[in-house]
Amino acid sequence: MTVPTSNEVTRDPVLPGLARPVSPSSWLGRHWQKLVALGLWVGILAAYRGYAVANGLGPVEAVGQLIQLMQTSAYGPLIYILLYALRPLLFFSSVLLTLAGGFIFGPVWGILYTVIAANTSAMVAYVVGYYFGQGLLADDGSDGVIQRYAARMRKDSFETVLIMRFIFLPYDLVNYLAGFLRIDWKAFLLATALGSIPGTISFILFGAAIEGDFDGTIPSLNPRVLAVSVTLFVVSLLLSRYFKRREQTA
Repeated sequence: MTVPTSNEVTRDPVLPGLARPVSPSSWLGRHWQKLVALGLWVGILAAYRGYAVANGLGPVEAVGQLIQLMQTSAYGPLIYILLYALRPLLFFSSVLLTLAGGFIFGPVWGILYTVIAANTSAMVAYVVGYYFGQGLLADDGSDGVIQRYAARMRKDSFETVLIMRFIFLPYDLVNYLAGFLRIDWKAFLLATALGSIPGTISFILFGAAIEGDFDGTIPSLNPRVLAVSVTLFVVSLLLSRYFKRREQTA
């Protein structure tokens, strides 16, 4: 067996498409990627903050401007998907963006764009957890909730992530946890896509049921679309209740 030199790379066992250089001995050599990522993250937050302050915008006003931009620009879907993908780094609410997707793009295109965006966002958080959370959840033999789920995710990744989606555990927590544990990304992505469908569609339809503009007037609601949204939300709650009971029994 040959020992790789400092210029050689190893293939990542979980994300085989990515090559990982063998860690140098210096601290900077081991952590330069994290420092670059941290700098980009700080830069994104600083750019948003600077734009908001320069234009006198609060969070609600900023969202209103983004919605108007996505409604009027030909690149609206791409802007929406990019914003949703960066959402875990900006600490922005996934619920608000999902509702906005239905409001801006309607029920059909809203579902398509949001499914793509939400799964891209989940993978962004997964990769962040994968590269920056190594060793945070080592198996220490404790019996806390996080450690119990961590043990199950190591053993049966797909089913555990699917259940965690059905019982509405915090979305980003599951994404980061999967990355911390370095579970297979294909199982994680498939379970996320399937387990998030009922809740995602119900919120998209709720957003699509809102009719009006953000001009200070009270918007109206489309009763038919709203009824379908409420029905799917009730179904997702029943699924959540069923899986929670099964979890308690187990």
